[in-house]
Amino acid sequence: MESSNTNLTNILIERTSLYSKLLERDVIIDVYLPNNVAQPENLGLLLINDGQDLQTMRFEDILDELLQQDKIDPVVCIGIHCGPERKMEYGVANQADYKGRGAKAGAYTNFIFDELLPLIHTTYNVPSFREKSFAGFSLGGLSALDIVWNHPYEFASVGVFSGSLWWRSRGYQEGYDDNKHRIMQQQIKKGNHYPWLKFFFECGAMDEIADRNNNGVIDSIDDTLDLMKELRKKGYDNNSLQYLELEDGKHDVPTWARAFPDFLEWGWGKQP
Repeated sequence: MESSNTNLTNILIERTSLYSKLLERDVIIDVYLPNNVAQPENLGLLLINDGQDLQTMRFEDILDELLQQDKIDPVVCIGIHCGPERKMEYGVANQADYKGRGAKAGAYTNFIFDELLPLIHTTYNVPSFREKSFAGFSLGGLSALDIVWNHPYEFASVGVFSGSLWWRSRGYQEGYDDNKHRIMQQQIKKGNHYPWLKFFFECGAMDEIADRNNNGVIDSIDDTLDLMKELRKKGYDNNSLQYLELEDGKHDVPTWARAFPDFLEWGWGKQP
């Protein structure tokens, strides 16, 4: 276990490595711990896919500053580094995409519940957290959404940044239909309404240039807004849904770094 707190006043960072039998690899995790918490059982827990990107975005400074300014409640954040088979471990657990990607998403989901969470509870002596949330970027965002949606009694919210919500069961040249073959949207259609769940979505207007239906809106925004429409049909309203679109946002870490404070204040903001 490595610790670091250089120039940070409100958090301590610890890095550890966990061998996962389910994934058959070592998983590096970065733990961002708030300092001086009187009642650890009142803490929330935020799991973050692609945890290696948090270093690039200087996540520790974002979190430390928000805590310093008393803008958010303390929350334990876990950055889960991806592995060499990222495109196989991230995805939708119950269905691989049309190229067979995401075939290990079920194993990754089991890793979260059977290996990672028990380690966190034991290592930090916190039997349970006040609430749990999950977030991720791009394909990691799809993974986070899939895990939360299919385990609603375990989570309170999810953050999806430039989510790969185009994930589809058929290729464009194989009779693809927006209304039938986007895997996550179909899951939402078939799912139930869990009134406590909250959803945060971020898209950049420069995420990509593809526009498969030629409606003047890039696919990443279309896919996100269409998924939100399905959530609204289930009964989720503006109290449950938050959408952030950055006009100059791209599909990159600097954009997600700009958006992350909005997500943290949305989820853990101090109530006036």
